[in-house]
Amino acid sequence: MLVFREAGFDDFEHVQCLYRQLNPDDPIVTDGSDAAAFAAIIDRPGLHLFVLDDDGAIVATTYLNVIPNLSRSSSPYAVIENVVVEKALRGTGLGKRIMAATLQVAWDAGCYKAMLMTGSRRPSTLAFYKACGFSPDAKSAFLARPPQT
Repeated sequence: MLVFREAGFDDFEHVQCLYRQLNPDDPIVTDGSDAAAFAAIIDRPGLHLFVLDDDGAIVATTYLNVIPNLSRSSSPYAVIENVVVEKALRGTGLGKRIMAATLQVAWDAGCYKAMLMTGSRRPSTLAFYKACGFSPDAKSAFLARPPQT
């Protein structure tokens, strides 16, 4: 049975496996900082790491940040990151299912908008986000990174 739920501490390795599919070139962390970050996410109000659990197998994940806001009548907004579906199961509707549930949590929290960014230029990825209700024409995104030292 497929269940949408918040990740728990026991899901760490499963989520990490999905993240390796998202960013296979990222170095493997061996100092425990990844587990510490996972614990901080799980414990912090307003941060939601969601999974689709298929009888104990984590097959998809999203990361929802609900951010307090002073504008828009003090309505919060949401940022969604790290949307990943198990590679062998992509195109089966799991991505749309987890995104719909993630957006519903944002709307239930009173968010007036939800945003995400993707570095992908693949037409299928862009079509997926459009099918989930995101518009590429609503805002312009800019990205800054720290200077290389």
